[in-house]
Amino acid sequence: MSPLLEVAGLNKSFGANHVLRGIDLSVPAGSVTVLIGPSGSGKTTVLRSLNALETPDSGRIRIGDVEVDFAGRPDRRLVTRLRAQSGMVFQSHNLFPHLSVLRNVTEGPIVVQKRPAEEARAEAMTLLERVGLADKASQYPYQLSGGQQQRVGIARALAIQPRLMLFDEPTSALDPELVGEVLAVMKDLAADGWTMVVVTHEMRFARRVADQVLFMDGGVVVERGTPSQVLDAPELERTRRFLHQLTDPL
Repeated sequence: MSPLLEVAGLNKSFGANHVLRGIDLSVPAGSVTVLIGPSGSGKTTVLRSLNALETPDSGRIRIGDVEVDFAGRPDRRLVTRLRAQSGMVFQSHNLFPHLSVLRNVTEGPIVVQKRPAEEARAEAMTLLERVGLADKASQYPYQLSGGQQQRVGIARALAIQPRLMLFDEPTSALDPELVGEVLAVMKDLAADGWTMVVVTHEMRFARRVADQVLFMDGGVVVERGTPSQVLDAPELERTRRFLHQLTDPL
């Protein structure tokens, strides 16, 4: 599988806080990459950089045939093209509360991509069917459970027809009984060949679905490999301590 996503030398600081320190990443098309690590390790900043929600200080990002070198001032039109390559699913779904479920899903295709409204609505209904929410199309976010809202968020991200799906701890804000329904949708996407980069603490998901796992700490990738390598037989003591804290927090 050739890389759909390639990242080289990614650096990002917020004031004196050097959050990313030379991140390198290669994600083959049709594969699932899971980022794990303690809070503040830079995982979310990586995702936001891939989606151009944050502008890296330096480094290169290529998704498909769109590549941006962030040294100096990158061309804004090229950055916009890079952003269009990926769909982002946030920790707290970020739905528009004043719009129906259907309009939440069609907003990007109609308003941003200028696609015909009827085409966008037909595809949105197909996507809502895919995530099990076609019967909720006319409802509003406040009428849905947290898990349903997050599934709408996934449909909304898919609606822009991205090449890469990004998930930033999509289940961390959910009650435990709602986590499974969101992970089930993500597993189906992986089975259908979607290229995904996922930040999560759901180790069972990582073991079952990921092709590679990256452990981040202090803004660097400390360890990387298959789930069996990183999660079951990590080489580094730092990785072992982190995984032990997940399973035995006391």
